[in-house]
Amino acid sequence: MAQSIKLPSPKTTGTMSVEEAISKRRSCRDFTHKSLTIDQISQLLWACQGITDTANGFRAAPSAGATYPFEIYLVAGNIEGLNVGIYHYIPKTHSLEIVQDGDFRVNIANNCNSQTFIKQSPATIVLSAIYERTSHKYGDRAMRYVAIEAGHIGENLSLQCEAIGLGTVMVGAFYDNKVKKLLGIAEEPLYIMPVGFPK
Repeated sequence: MAQSIKLPSPKTTGTMSVEEAISKRRSCRDFTHKSLTIDQISQLLWACQGITDTANGFRAAPSAGATYPFEIYLVAGNIEGLNVGIYHYIPKTHSLEIVQDGDFRVNIANNCNSQTFIKQSPATIVLSAIYERTSHKYGDRAMRYVAIEAGHIGENLSLQCEAIGLGTVMVGAFYDNKVKKLLGIAEEPLYIMPVGFPK
Protein backbone atom coordinates (compact mmCIF):
# COMPACT_ATOMS: atom_id res chain seq x y z
CA MET A 1 0.00 0.00 0.00
CA ALA A 2 1.34 3.44 -0.97
CA GLN A 3 2.40 5.82 1.79
CA SER A 4 -0.31 8.45 2.36
CA ILE A 5 0.39 12.05 3.41
CA LYS A 6 -2.58 14.02 4.71
CA LEU A 7 -2.56 17.59 3.41
CA PRO A 8 -3.52 20.67 5.47
CA SER A 9 -7.11 21.78 5.06
CA PRO A 10 -7.56 24.25 2.17
CA LYS A 11 -8.88 27.76 2.70
CA THR A 12 -12.19 28.74 1.16
CA THR A 13 -11.77 32.51 1.67
CA GLY A 14 -8.95 34.77 0.55
CA THR A 15 -7.76 38.33 0.25
CA MET A 16 -7.96 38.68 -3.55
CA SER A 17 -11.23 38.87 -5.48
CA VAL A 18 -11.93 36.68 -8.49
CA GLU A 19 -12.02 39.84 -10.61
CA GLU A 20 -8.54 40.89 -9.47
CA ALA A 21 -7.12 37.40 -10.03
CA ILE A 22 -8.51 37.36 -13.58
CA SER A 23 -7.12 40.82 -14.25
CA LYS A 24 -3.62 39.94 -13.01
CA ARG A 25 -3.33 36.42 -14.43
CA ARG A 26 -0.39 35.98 -16.81
CA SER A 27 1.65 33.00 -17.95
CA CYS A 28 4.85 32.70 -15.93
CA ARG A 29 7.99 31.03 -17.29
CA ASP A 30 10.57 32.50 -14.92
CA PHE A 31 10.64 31.32 -11.31
CA THR A 32 12.74 32.18 -8.26
CA HIS A 33 14.48 29.47 -6.23
CA LYS A 34 12.19 30.09 -3.25
CA SER A 35 10.55 26.95 -1.92
CA LEU A 36 6.81 26.43 -1.72
CA THR A 37 5.04 25.40 1.48
CA ILE A 38 2.89 22.34 2.02
CA ASP A 39 -0.03 24.71 2.69
CA GLN A 40 0.39 26.25 -0.77
CA ILE A 41 0.55 22.83 -2.40
CA SER A 42 -2.58 21.80 -0.51
CA GLN A 43 -4.41 24.87 -1.81
CA LEU A 44 -3.30 24.32 -5.41
CA LEU A 45 -4.29 20.67 -5.51
CA TRP A 46 -7.64 21.45 -3.90
CA ALA A 47 -8.25 24.10 -6.61
CA CYS A 48 -7.61 21.41 -9.23
CA GLN A 49 -9.78 18.55 -7.97
CA GLY A 50 -10.59 19.10 -4.29
CA ILE A 51 -13.94 18.01 -2.90
CA THR A 52 -16.22 21.03 -2.46
CA ASP A 53 -19.44 19.17 -1.63
CA THR A 54 -18.87 16.21 0.65
CA ALA A 55 -22.50 15.04 0.47
CA ASN A 56 -22.33 14.53 -3.30
CA GLY A 57 -18.58 14.28 -3.88
CA PHE A 58 -18.59 17.26 -6.23
CA ARG A 59 -15.19 18.79 -6.99
CA ALA A 60 -13.68 22.23 -7.53
CA ALA A 61 -13.83 21.98 -11.33
CA PRO A 62 -16.99 21.04 -13.28
CA SER A 63 -17.05 17.64 -14.95
CA ALA A 64 -19.47 16.25 -17.57
CA GLY A 65 -21.91 14.01 -15.71
CA ALA A 66 -19.65 14.20 -12.62
CA THR A 67 -17.51 11.48 -14.21
CA TYR A 68 -14.23 13.08 -13.04
CA PRO A 69 -11.78 11.55 -15.53
CA PHE A 70 -8.75 13.41 -14.20
CA GLU A 71 -5.94 12.18 -11.99
CA ILE A 72 -3.52 14.79 -10.65
CA TYR A 73 0.20 14.21 -10.13
CA LEU A 74 2.71 16.41 -8.34
CA VAL A 75 6.39 16.49 -9.25
CA ALA A 76 7.83 17.92 -6.03
CA GLY A 77 11.28 19.46 -6.08
CA ASN A 78 11.49 22.20 -3.45
CA ILE A 79 8.55 22.12 -1.05
CA GLU A 80 8.91 22.68 2.68
CA GLY A 81 7.61 19.68 4.59
CA LEU A 82 7.53 17.37 1.58
CA ASN A 83 10.30 15.14 0.26
CA VAL A 84 11.29 15.39 -3.38
CA GLY A 85 9.44 12.91 -5.52
CA ILE A 86 6.39 12.18 -7.62
CA TYR A 87 3.04 12.11 -5.82
CA HIS A 88 -0.54 11.21 -6.71
CA TYR A 89 -3.29 13.47 -5.35
CA ILE A 90 -6.26 11.69 -3.72
CA PRO A 91 -9.26 14.09 -3.69
CA LYS A 92 -11.48 11.97 -1.42
CA THR A 93 -9.04 12.22 1.50
CA HIS A 94 -7.21 15.39 0.38
CA SER A 95 -3.93 13.55 0.61
CA LEU A 96 -0.89 12.56 -1.40
CA GLU A 97 0.44 9.10 -2.16
CA ILE A 98 4.12 8.73 -2.99
CA VAL A 99 4.70 7.27 -6.44
CA GLN A 100 8.46 7.57 -6.65
CA ASP A 101 11.22 9.16 -4.58
CA GLY A 102 13.74 11.55 -6.17
CA ASP A 103 14.01 14.89 -7.91
CA PHE A 104 12.50 14.52 -11.39
CA ARG A 105 12.33 18.17 -12.41
CA VAL A 106 15.07 17.82 -15.03
CA ASN A 107 13.37 14.69 -16.38
CA ILE A 108 9.98 16.35 -16.71
CA ALA A 109 11.57 19.40 -18.38
CA ASN A 110 13.43 17.18 -20.86
CA ASN A 111 10.17 15.44 -21.70
CA CYS A 112 8.59 18.84 -22.43
CA ASN A 113 10.78 19.62 -25.44
CA SER A 114 13.55 20.76 -23.04
CA GLN A 115 11.61 23.76 -21.76
CA THR A 116 14.21 24.58 -19.14
CA PHE A 117 12.03 26.87 -17.02
CA ILE A 118 10.15 23.76 -15.83
CA LYS A 119 13.18 22.46 -13.96
CA GLN A 120 13.50 25.84 -12.19
CA SER A 121 10.04 25.58 -10.63
CA PRO A 122 9.76 24.07 -7.14
CA ALA A 123 6.75 22.01 -8.21
CA THR A 124 5.01 20.82 -11.35
CA ILE A 125 1.42 19.63 -11.53
CA VAL A 126 0.41 17.15 -14.23
CA LEU A 127 -3.22 16.70 -15.29
CA SER A 128 -3.88 13.27 -16.75
CA ALA A 129 -7.15 11.73 -17.92
CA ILE A 130 -8.80 8.33 -17.95
CA TYR A 131 -11.13 8.79 -20.93
CA GLU A 132 -13.14 5.64 -20.20
CA ARG A 133 -14.68 7.24 -17.11
CA THR A 134 -16.43 9.74 -19.36
CA SER A 135 -16.83 7.70 -22.56
CA HIS A 136 -18.72 5.05 -20.59
CA LYS A 137 -21.51 7.61 -20.29
CA TYR A 138 -21.01 9.86 -23.32
CA GLY A 139 -19.34 7.73 -25.98
CA ASP A 140 -17.23 9.57 -28.56
CA ARG A 141 -18.32 12.91 -27.14
CA ALA A 142 -16.06 12.19 -24.16
CA MET A 143 -12.99 13.38 -26.10
CA ARG A 144 -14.48 16.87 -26.21
CA TYR A 145 -15.78 16.83 -22.65
CA VAL A 146 -12.44 15.75 -21.20
CA ALA A 147 -10.59 18.48 -23.13
CA ILE A 148 -13.09 21.05 -21.85
CA GLU A 149 -12.58 19.82 -18.29
CA ALA A 150 -8.81 20.16 -18.63
CA GLY A 151 -9.40 23.84 -19.36
CA HIS A 152 -11.60 24.20 -16.28
CA ILE A 153 -8.93 22.68 -14.04
CA GLY A 154 -6.12 24.66 -15.64
CA GLU A 155 -7.94 27.95 -15.16
CA ASN A 156 -8.76 27.08 -11.54
CA LEU A 157 -5.09 26.43 -10.90
CA SER A 158 -4.01 29.60 -12.71
CA LEU A 159 -6.36 31.81 -10.70
CA GLN A 160 -5.50 30.09 -7.43
CA CYS A 161 -1.82 30.71 -8.13
CA GLU A 162 -2.51 34.38 -8.74
CA ALA A 163 -4.58 34.67 -5.57
CA ILE A 164 -1.72 33.39 -3.37
CA GLY A 165 1.15 35.16 -5.10
CA LEU A 166 2.42 32.34 -7.30
CA GLY A 167 2.80 31.90 -11.04
CA THR A 168 2.20 29.09 -13.51
CA VAL A 169 1.84 28.38 -17.22
CA MET A 170 -0.06 25.75 -19.20
CA VAL A 171 2.36 23.49 -21.06
CA GLY A 172 0.96 21.32 -23.82
CA ALA A 173 4.19 20.58 -25.70
CA PHE A 174 5.50 17.30 -24.31
CA TYR A 175 6.17 13.70 -25.28
CA ASP A 176 3.09 11.87 -24.02
CA ASN A 177 4.61 8.39 -23.74
CA LYS A 178 7.76 9.65 -22.03
CA VAL A 179 5.72 11.56 -19.47
CA LYS A 180 3.56 8.49 -18.86
CA LYS A 181 6.65 6.35 -18.36
CA LEU A 182 8.21 8.89 -16.01
CA LEU A 183 5.06 9.06 -13.86
CA GLY A 184 4.42 5.34 -14.15
CA ILE A 185 0.83 5.85 -15.34
CA ALA A 186 -1.53 4.43 -17.96
CA GLU A 187 -3.76 7.51 -18.20
CA GLU A 188 -3.19 10.26 -20.77
CA PRO A 189 -1.38 13.48 -19.74
CA LEU A 190 -3.06 16.61 -21.10
CA TYR A 191 -1.51 19.54 -19.22
CA ILE A 192 1.76 20.12 -17.40
CA MET A 193 1.82 23.18 -15.15
CA PRO A 194 5.01 24.25 -13.35
CA VAL A 195 4.34 26.38 -10.26
CA GLY A 196 6.49 28.78 -8.26
CA PHE A 197 7.19 32.34 -7.23
CA PRO A 198 7.52 34.62 -10.29
CA LYS A 199 10.78 36.51 -10.73
